[in-house]
Amino acid sequence: MTSTVRRGVSLRWRLLLISVACVAVALAIGSLALYAVLNLAGQRALDDRASNTANDVAVLVRGGSIPDPLPVSGAQLVQVVDGQDRVLGASASADRLTSLLRPDELAQARNGSHLTVPGRRVGSTGHLRVVALPVTAPSDRTPDQSTVIVAVQAADYERAQAVLGGTLLLTYPVLLAALGIISWWVIGRTLRPVEELRAGAESISGEGRDERLPVGASTDEIAALAVTLNRMLDRLSAARERQRDFVADAAHELRSPLASMRTQLEVAQHLGEAGDLPEDLLADVSRLSGLVEDLLLLARLERPTAAPARLWPVDVRELLDEVVGRYAGARVRVAVSCREGFDEPAGDRAGRAPGTAWRGGEPLTVTADPEHLRRVLTNLVDNAVRHADSQVSLACGAKPGRVLLIVSDDGPGIPPAQRERVFERFARLDDARDRDAGGSGLGLAIVRELVARLGGTVTLADAGSAASPRGDHPGLRVEVRLPRTPHPAPHG
Repeated sequence: MTSTVRRGVSLRWRLLLISVACVAVALAIGSLALYAVLNLAGQRALDDRASNTANDVAVLVRGGSIPDPLPVSGAQLVQVVDGQDRVLGASASADRLTSLLRPDELAQARNGSHLTVPGRRVGSTGHLRVVALPVTAPSDRTPDQSTVIVAVQAADYERAQAVLGGTLLLTYPVLLAALGIISWWVIGRTLRPVEELRAGAESISGEGRDERLPVGASTDEIAALAVTLNRMLDRLSAARERQRDFVADAAHELRSPLASMRTQLEVAQHLGEAGDLPEDLLADVSRLSGLVEDLLLLARLERPTAAPARLWPVDVRELLDEVVGRYAGARVRVAVSCREGFDEPAGDRAGRAPGTAWRGGEPLTVTADPEHLRRVLTNLVDNAVRHADSQVSLACGAKPGRVLLIVSDDGPGIPPAQRERVFERFARLDDARDRDAGGSGLGLAIVRELVARLGGTVTLADAGSAASPRGDHPGLRVEVRLPRTPHPAPHG
């Protein structure tokens, strides 16, 4: 029996998606962390600059001397306000009438908070980073509690952050794509030994002892798996060899007692002893003898050390005539047809170009073991005669490179769902075409084995109205395709 595997997303794609997803998450977290750290570092740098300036101005305030304007460095804005939020002093670019901070903001700043306010309050773009430092200085000019307010322009810092954010957003997909390509290549290299194992396992037919999986030069888990699977194949091969030896030995040992029983029954029948019993037993003995011979043949064919077939050019027409001649006294009519106008299968007819036909004039020659090809045809005709209603038809024809042999009957046929199973040994069907009709249950298994050794194929189909004119039975059509041996052109 054959089974199909549903192919979804491949392991390579799954590993790629998992690795890229993990890298994408890691890059996203890293980018966000980098952006947050640099943002915090930038704000801290601005706060440190503002705090240094505030401390310098606070020294002047504590000394009771507030110069006008207050000395600052760069584009900083400095104000000194009293407890009623009145401006006592300011830098050259700061407002001398209105405090930079609103009362609630000033209260927060006095408590140690570092604030960010819009730059439009002083007519600039961007934001301002503001630090407030409370100062106590007893003086006739200043109240006891004053506050130094220092604002630093944050526009340059914000532009730098914007450039950093844009760079991260642009490089993120590019870097992710590059990592995806690298991951695809690395995963492919890693899984190559697995694919080699799969291909090696696919190519193993079980016919020989030397069929093994490739073992890589590495010493990783995949190489260990290959070694383990090869040991399993050794055990399976040894088990199959023991099974074949048992079947061959059992069939060989059964030959002699069956031949002796047959001889004794024939003598008893000739002498008229035991009534009809010898005749009834002879049929069963003949069937057992056929079963033993079939088992012995299959065991020999399956041996890895089986002797090579004797290949000779065989004329298919002559062989068909010879085989049909053996069924002159069969219970149904057996006819052969190898001529122009050959009834090709529907599948071949559909694929044939207009104006071409199966050629039936020249010899149809195949290179095969004559005994094996004769056994193929005999098994097929025996099977057809057992189940046919009124006739069995043999036909042959050729196309370039191949010869087609067809054996059709007008019997009950075989349902499509069971056509593959009938090639198994001792397969039993649920309908009329079972092996209780006189067959050994090995005929079609032998046919497939012999045809495969000849490099051909065998398939089953409905025979159609050509085999069963009444249409009450679909019939069975067995199609054997073999490589054709080119026939030399005549001289002259």
